[in-house]
Amino acid sequence: MTIGVRQKDISRRRFLAASTAFAFTRGVRATAQTEMPHAGAGRVLVYVGTYTGAHGAAGHGEGIEQLEMNLRTGELSRRDAAVKTPNPSWLALHPAKKYLYAVNEIDDFDGGNGSVSAFAIDGATGALRALNTVSSEGAIPAYCSVDAGGRFVFVANYGGGSIAVLPIRADGSLGTAVYVHQDLGSVGSKHATDAPRGSLAISGHDEPHAHMIAADPNNRFVLATDLGQDRIYTYRFDRSTGKLTAPPGAPFTSLPSGDGPRHFAFHPNGHWLYSIQEEASTVAFFHYDPATGTLRAQQTLSTLPAGFAGTNFASEIVVSRSGKNLYAANRLHDTIAIFSIGEEGRLSHIGEVSTMADYPRNCCIDPGGNFMFVCNQLGDSVTSFRIERATGLLTFTGRYTAVGSPANITFLT
Repeated sequence: MTIGVRQKDISRRRFLAASTAFAFTRGVRATAQTEMPHAGAGRVLVYVGTYTGAHGAAGHGEGIEQLEMNLRTGELSRRDAAVKTPNPSWLALHPAKKYLYAVNEIDDFDGGNGSVSAFAIDGATGALRALNTVSSEGAIPAYCSVDAGGRFVFVANYGGGSIAVLPIRADGSLGTAVYVHQDLGSVGSKHATDAPRGSLAISGHDEPHAHMIAADPNNRFVLATDLGQDRIYTYRFDRSTGKLTAPPGAPFTSLPSGDGPRHFAFHPNGHWLYSIQEEASTVAFFHYDPATGTLRAQQTLSTLPAGFAGTNFASEIVVSRSGKNLYAANRLHDTIAIFSIGEEGRLSHIGEVSTMADYPRNCCIDPGGNFMFVCNQLGDSVTSFRIERATGLLTFTGRYTAVGSPANITFLT
């Protein structure tokens, strides 16, 4: 998970709340800001979700930032003022590219829940127009995604461990949930089984914590991680009603106790899945059966360099569009780990690069596949790196874009 919302919450959250005030004073170099009515040739529109400091969460963001990227140089420039909405910590684009959805990572909407906000995207300018906001059916939503048919939004609520399916109306707005499931019991150990020596990454195993939910590449099954239970759940997805049901046999795949599965990413071939464990700082490789939705464990590697000792919270996992490389973000170590993907899907660690700022919560590759952008949550900046196509290695471009408490970056493509 990320930022603090309650004094009673886990130690990492208290650390973040205290650290943010210091991080905000660290200078970053903003890229030139320009005003353009629309994205021209060689440019793409970019949205960045931020932590706004709403409802007890530490953060300096202003909502959803609207930027523009130069596909040749990787430079980001500000287009319009941020769209105000509380703690839009994760964004999801509709397949038609006409709508954007944002979780509001709060716990005081509609009787102690979080919320999800829907926005229409102006076809000429990319500007966002608020449509509506509905309950996420659980507290502190951490993730949302849209099914490939563009009919439903899936939501993972970190607080309490629930998932929900929200219908998308004809105008892009959201309806009330058609399916809600609450994870119960079976919490993993306080200390991660595979944590580095001396690690104090002990958060998240007080109760179930749903962290990610997304459909598989065939839009047939939906997978969801629960960090507190150390599980990846698989559900059959009814594309007409939005309802989820557990398939016959084991409805979940277990990770080592305390390791904390956070996010996952599919390989372009649709048969390999990679999961990042937040508290163990590991990447696990699975064979995925698209006919049954089942996972078979193949390999587990650390996201940290050999010999590392201490505390780290792994955050994001990205597979390159070529399928040749995998990237993993490390918070506190503040690096992006770089792996090559072999012919059988197995990983080899080939290096890491500093994110050049603090606490990388999210990283993303641009539509052209030439740059990686990193949201440095406590560094109040987005940093960019050029990708060497032959090796997958990253080189810092020297560019910082000043964004308060960035959490997630999404390209309008």
